[in-house]
Amino acid sequence: MKPISTTPGHPRLFAELTAWSLILSLAAAASPAGAIGCAFESLGEGRVAAIIDARTFRLEDGREVRLAGIEPASLDKTKGAAALSAVVAGRDVTLRAEDDAPDRYGRQTAFVFLATSDSPVQALLLSRGEALASATVTDRECAAVLTSAEATARQTRQGTWADPAAIKNAESPGDILAEIGRFTVVEGKVLSVRQAGATTYLNFGQNWTRDFAVTIPKRSLPAFEAGGVLIKSLEHRRIRVRGWVEARGGPRIEVLRVGQLEVIGGK
Repeated sequence: MKPISTTPGHPRLFAELTAWSLILSLAAAASPAGAIGCAFESLGEGRVAAIIDARTFRLEDGREVRLAGIEPASLDKTKGAAALSAVVAGRDVTLRAEDDAPDRYGRQTAFVFLATSDSPVQALLLSRGEALASATVTDRECAAVLTSAEATARQTRQGTWADPAAIKNAESPGDILAEIGRFTVVEGKVLSVRQAGATTYLNFGQNWTRDFAVTIPKRSLPAFEAGGVLIKSLEHRRIRVRGWVEARGGPRIEVLRVGQLEVIGGK
């Protein structure tokens, strides 16, 4: 395996990461969501009996289902649950997933389809701005369905995207720190890329004890290389990053997957 390049002037600076987004966009445009994207093995059917939270519900047979591939867009738990209820409450649904392993709480994590739709419920919530794509989906075609739905909502300012503060500014670390423990979307220009031990840092400011930074553990670097992304090429690029906010000096988001990062502008 070739090492990740650290050459600042590499000619693929812009194309490397945007290629991933282009692949997802083309996959989304080329085929109906239900025909290819997220069309995993069926885990059975059932009728929704109760809504537990913004992305969890209970079927009449007692199974608890967690929507895969998304995170709640609203901090208001009642609002989030109401958004899911409006879509699935009392409805017959089909569950699909890459595997049938329950999570540690015994919930079935799945993509959920209504009988009247070829698109997963996740895509509908994303298109309304009532959810955020989590970037945890490894299947590219399915990931394309989700990212495309979110992009539509963002461009038309639906739901959470109607608020300009929905995307945090990397130059305002205080605003990002207020999101500790929450799944958050941040945009900004990468000032520098540095390696320290087993961690690569994308720094958005000069003060590491205060400014925002993205951290990428060494174990995740092969996935970026496989996706055609040279980490050093992100230096001086404007990017959008999503993930869970932590405080390690300044605010941090750990990036484990290529889909968590998106180039959104040139130098």
